Amino acid sequence: MRRAALGLSQAALGERLGVSFQQVQKYEQGANRVSASRLHAISSVLGASVSDFFPKAGVVRSMHDLDEMISLRLLSASAEGRAVACGFPLIASREVRQAVARIIQGLAERV
Repeated sequence: MRRAALGLSQAALGERLGVSFQQVQKYEQGANRVSASRLHAISSVLGASVSDFFPKAGVVRSMHDLDEMISLRLLSASAEGRAVACGFPLIASREVRQAVARIIQGLAERV
């Protein structure tokens, strides 16, 4: 999410890390593990601390919290999901945000 928020493509991040964009995709989707040295390099490129990539102590207090974390991970796994996640908070009207949420929930239930 940080990469997308900075407007950095997977290819651009991969170039700065010395890996392919496919490797960046695998990291983001959780298909490949990220070594400590690679995580340090990623955090430097993204201007974040390594600790930002880990849940804060005590954050997962219930299955509901875990479900929310998984949902956020799935949301950020696709370009469309990242677009929704980046654009949603920019909607000024609370009523419009609620309407968009209802539409997405309705569509998801039909699948």
